[in-house]
Amino acid sequence: MHIPDGFINGVTSAGAGVVAAGGLTAALRQAGARLKDRHIPLAGLVAAFVFVLQMLNFPVLPGMSGHLLGGALAAILMGPSVGIVVVSVVVIIQALLFADGGVSALGLNVINMAVVTTLVGWFVFRAIRIPLRPTRRSVLVATFVAATVSVAASAGAFVLEYAMGGVGGIDISTVSLLMIGVHVLIGLGEAAITVGVVGAVLSTRPDLVYGAADLAGDATRSTVSNRRFVGVAVVVAVALLGLATIASANPDGLEWVAARVGLAGSAQESAVASSPVAGYEVTGSGAFGTVLAGALGLGVTFGVGYGLLRLFRRRSTTKPAVPRSAR
Repeated sequence: MHIPDGFINGVTSAGAGVVAAGGLTAALRQAGARLKDRHIPLAGLVAAFVFVLQMLNFPVLPGMSGHLLGGALAAILMGPSVGIVVVSVVVIIQALLFADGGVSALGLNVINMAVVTTLVGWFVFRAIRIPLRPTRRSVLVATFVAATVSVAASAGAFVLEYAMGGVGGIDISTVSLLMIGVHVLIGLGEAAITVGVVGAVLSTRPDLVYGAADLAGDATRSTVSNRRFVGVAVVVAVALLGLATIASANPDGLEWVAARVGLAGSAQESAVASSPVAGYEVTGSGAFGTVLAGALGLGVTFGVGYGLLRLFRRRSTTKPAVPRSAR
């Protein structure tokens, strides 16, 4: 779902960059004001986990794969403002370090993969949960639907962007039909993964699931300490890096559609294509290149996510000095 340079013209891409920067700044400010200090490392952990899960392309149709976007997952676990920050950090690091997604298209990818998926996923999740009883089952049902819809919404955002500034003159109805159709299927895979992760956290640390804050009694009682929870999550994330070596090598939904409608030839090489970890491979590391690149990304994503949220948290809790004349 990462848009490369060349699919959307420069004017539209630049405008998307401005919108994405504004949205990310607003999300950072809101997250900094709301997030408790003890939850900031957990937000960094969610960012790192989403990064790893996005490396695991799964087969969808013959010759096509999909991967997690993570907006609904991050929103349900940490809330929509933190969710936007978490997935934005992942998308930015993927583009600038791993050449996954175009540099000029970075704003487009932040909007589609972080802002749209997080907000749509959260609103669908809440809309389903409001009329239902506050139970774990209702949380998981709402999670499944929200994750599925969020991916289709992301595809819809690409269609709108292509209608505004797409190159190649391809019929927009064809792009729309293929993009949304295949991403509904990918969304089902995303939903299964999201339900699995949310269910696992609900079983161990339900107090950490933002979208389940209304569960009562034993349903929100922690069974695992913070230290143990983080330790297990890190071990699981590292183990998943091993699966990245056997992930599907088929093109993802956007690449598959682009090849069929004649858009693939418009893709331009990323400005950071010469990065030593481009394509999630450490140059000269042989079979372990993917694991090493993933480990680097895991660490960088955690560090950047944690650092940004810590910075904005500090700003939100620092009161301006009162002038002497006003005392």
